Formats: sequence, C-alpha cells, structure tokens
Amino acid sequence: FVDDLQVLELLCPEVSPSLPIQRVAGVQVIRWGAGLEVAPAAVVIETFGCQLPDTLISAMAAREPASLWINLEYLSAESWIEDCHGLPSPQIIGPEKRFYFPGFTEKTGGLLREKALLLKRQQFTQMDRLHFLRQLGVNPSPGSVLVSIFTYENESIVSWLETLRRDERRFHLLVPTGRISKNIQRWLGVEALAHGETHSRDQLTIQAIPFVRQEDYDLLLWSCDLNLVRGEDSFVRAQWAGKPFLWHIYPQGEDVHLKKLAAFLRHYLDGVGVEAAVATERFWGDWNRQNSLQESWTAWQKHWPDLERNAEQWCSQLARQPSLAESLARFAQSWYKSRAEIAPPF
Repeated sequence: FVDDLQVLELLCPEVSPSLPIQRVAGVQVIRWGAGLEVAPAAVVIETFGCQLPDTLISAMAAREPASLWINLEYLSAESWIEDCHGLPSPQIIGPEKRFYFPGFTEKTGGLLREKALLLKRQQFTQMDRLHFLRQLGVNPSPGSVLVSIFTYENESIVSWLETLRRDERRFHLLVPTGRISKNIQRWLGVEALAHGETHSRDQLTIQAIPFVRQEDYDLLLWSCDLNLVRGEDSFVRAQWAGKPFLWHIYPQGEDVHLKKLAAFLRHYLDGVGVEAAVATERFWGDWNRQNSLQESWTAWQKHWPDLERNAEQWCSQLARQPSLAESLARFAQSWYKSRAEIAPPF
C-alpha cells in the first residue's frame, strides 16, 4: 500500500501512477485508500506508524489464526531501540502488535540487503563503471574526484562549493534532480539545472543528471568516490557501496536529529583513528547544522585513506548480520512456533 505512486514511479518506472491496483516485479502495489477489501495476511507490516484502517485491524483479529501485526519503525542507531526491539505493543482492539526496529547491531532487525548485492558490487568493473557513466552522459576528467549529492536543502553547500573550486584536485559533482538543486542553482547563478548540462568553476564541475531508478542509483554510488546522501534509503545504500559518504539526516525540532546522528557515528567510527573520527564528526556536524564547511572539509579529506578503509570495513561488518527481510521472516516464524497449537503459515 503506497500513498504516492508518482514518487514510486521515479524509483521503479514500471509503476503506473494511474492504476490503483497493479502487480510490479511480483509485488502487488495498491494505492492507499483505493477501497479494496483485502483479506488479512498471516503477517501484516505497518511501516513508520502509517496507521492501518480499523476495518483491516478488525479482520486481522478475527482471522484464524490471528495475524501477526508488526510495527516496522524508523531506522536509528540509538541504544534504547535494542531494548524495545521485538517487544509487544498492547492494543485496545486488534491482534498482538510487535515493535520491530531496523538497526546496525545484532540486537536489532538489521538493514535491507538483497541477496548477492555485495557480490554484484565486487563484480562491477572499471569498464562497467565507465559504461554506466557514459549512459548518464558523464565523462569526468582523468584523476578528478567524482561525487554524487542527494541531500535536503542546505545553505552551507555554498561554502563547500567555494572550497572545492579552489582545491588542488579536480571535483566532478553529479546532482540528480532533488531538493538540493535550488541551492546549487543559486550558487551557479542559473535558473535551472538541465540534465546533462555541465557548469565549470575553476577546479569544480557540476553536472545535473536525471533521477535514476533504484538499481541504477546503486551503480551511481559504486561509481563515485564520495556520496552525499539523506534520510534512510540512500543512507543505507551508501553504506552498502563501501565508499566514504556524508549523511544529511532528516532535520527535527530541538536538534533531536543531531543526537541520532551522533549515535550512528559512535558505531560507524568505532574502528577509526582519533583524528579521522574527530574530523568526521566535525564535517558531518557542520553540514547538518548548516555551518561553514571550509575548515571541516579541508580537515576531513586529509584522512581519505582511513575513510575509505573504514567505509569498506563497516560494510563488511554489517554484511555479517542477517538482512532486515531475513530477520523479519525468522521473527514471524518464531512468533508462530511459540504458539504450539499454530504451525507457521509460510
């Protein structure tokens, strides 16, 4: 069930926004509010507190056996989620509901990861990279640092772009259509960033590219030396890319998001030297506070070998844990088996 099929179409072009009910890649996609009477499944996953319809909740409770109701929460690295992961959430009406937290440790549900994802990445050759970039119309200068940027609006990008243009190295910045585009347009002094168009300022080249489908976004991350990402999904995919990245966390009131950022960095930087860790905390912090990035970026990139090594080690560490999908399936099987009279329905 999805409430915005047009956004989903950007990630999966096979989706038709005009169809309230459709099957895509083996998955039935239903527009939220389409009015379809759906028979409750053995397991119903409610994502991000989307609030299931009362009629469905009642049907889940009346089902024999009753549905397992899972509340899949937002991704967080905060320690308290380990204590709440898998706990019941008492309901006035409906079947038993369980909290389920994605996360970065073995005491959480893990992260989404398709089978053989990392093998595909390992098999992605330099020739594959060049071919993919050519398809996007990207032809970076030899030796230039290729950067993808998919973040929220941020005024501090101005100081970063000014710093990049004066750097000793050349930088090629790839900008998929997104919320940061207007900040970049203002800095360039242009009204729009047309796909394929490049703008050069001294050592910096900026190129707009289309919003790519999910599979191609992975290839984009693999092709770049540095990835700036946001929210949850691109944040997770950047970690599977095994490349240095910056996370623009979704801003929240009273700087709650900065606490969540710090919680992740405590995990992510656990195996990094002190100086590289401090530089990362400062650069990420300046970006997310919209401070000037001139000094923190300069200090951060001095630790590039350590940053590259840590990104790959972190990816390998995460890959040793079950994926979120695997964990969910095991959790559901265990839940049904714990009720001796009920055999797992899958």
